[in-house]
Amino acid sequence: MAKDDKHVPRTMPVYSSTFTPEINAEIRRAAATGIYDIRGGGAKRKVPHFDDLLFLGASVSRYPLEGYRERCDTNVVLGTRYAKKPIKLDIPITIAGMSFGALSAQAKEALGRGASAAGTSTTTGDGGMTPEERGESKTLVYQYLPSRYGMNPDDLRKADAIEVVVGQGAKPGGGGMLLGQKISDRVAAMRDLPKGIDQRSACRHPDWTGPDDLEIKILELREITGWEKPIYVKVGATRPYFDTTLAVKAGADVVVIDGMQGGTAATQDVFIEHVGIPTLACIREAVRALEDLNMHREVQLIVSGGIRSGADVAKALALGADAVSIGTAAMIALGDNDPKWEDEYRKLGTTADAYDDWHEGQDPAGISTQDPELSSRLDPVEAGRRLRNYLKVMTLEAQTLARACGKNHVQHLEPEDLVALTMEAAAMAQVPLAGTSWWPGKPGTQF
Repeated sequence: MAKDDKHVPRTMPVYSSTFTPEINAEIRRAAATGIYDIRGGGAKRKVPHFDDLLFLGASVSRYPLEGYRERCDTNVVLGTRYAKKPIKLDIPITIAGMSFGALSAQAKEALGRGASAAGTSTTTGDGGMTPEERGESKTLVYQYLPSRYGMNPDDLRKADAIEVVVGQGAKPGGGGMLLGQKISDRVAAMRDLPKGIDQRSACRHPDWTGPDDLEIKILELREITGWEKPIYVKVGATRPYFDTTLAVKAGADVVVIDGMQGGTAATQDVFIEHVGIPTLACIREAVRALEDLNMHREVQLIVSGGIRSGADVAKALALGADAVSIGTAAMIALGDNDPKWEDEYRKLGTTADAYDDWHEGQDPAGISTQDPELSSRLDPVEAGRRLRNYLKVMTLEAQTLARACGKNHVQHLEPEDLVALTMEAAAMAQVPLAGTSWWPGKPGTQF
């Protein structure tokens, strides 16, 4: 080597955009363990989302409403098609299904308290109904899942609505997981399964193979509940037009579409990141199906998956949804991933706002755990108050945007109140690219 080689400039290290440090770390983990990665939450990759849409506030061509003097209503009625007792909510924001087992009893109670104080509904999730949840929930939706864990006709009758779960946005086509470390005595008893043994939920219902069988099941549930309860059908967003069409033809009162940003307690990371479509991409196709059947607004549409703010709520409603549902955001409002537990998150090898190992049952915040010491950290009354406050803020934000567009009800928002910032968002939402009257695929245009 020449004496002056040390003075030759070296190329700066460059990370691969394909083999990033995160990808390399996962390859090393897989090579060391031979086990696929399991985690909770929803997709972390960046996909087109509600942030890619903007509202066109009123000016000369539209007249805004005065926030301090003119009303903007937020109420919604769900289940008007067949149910004798439709659900009447004060706000169009509901709490998604999260099971006792995945969450602590304190967390489930807090969800009921917060939802009731805000005038909306909460949902049971897999594994059945707890007395605390039913007792604190003014309006409770009972999930009927492929696993049938904890299912019994008495609880069906106690509920205010029934949600037949065909799929979730985080894992459409896949079943759920609840690992043995979270199967306490109480969880095992409710699910009629052994304590401490990993549990997997089926990916499809055991007693039907297609939409004709779904229609029979819906009729069975109506008979059990005396035709009083609204019947929801929840699907993970993959083929929203066809799934919505078949759900309506099977007799659903309400269709719930869950986009890929929707969370889960535990499933394979490869499922979360590589199956399903973004929430933004599923709304207009579901609405188109309802319109083609002359059922838009007669069959209500609930959209979930990554809803975070009143702006997200307002945009989902403007695209044609009747209501939205939140899960991950509700957990954060309760106290999930709170920086005050940072020291304990670090002991688990993670950090606040990145903790997603909900399946391990070691949640320092006491939410996604069955450990009595950890779950006792969550005060259901205080956590319920925080959730109520969060729902209140979301509702006020949605009202503010609706008034700015000249609407006296948040459900009067419409697609023409929106524009898109990107080609992808314009195509998915079927609203014009900002500054134009065009979007990709607009009927009557060529591109």
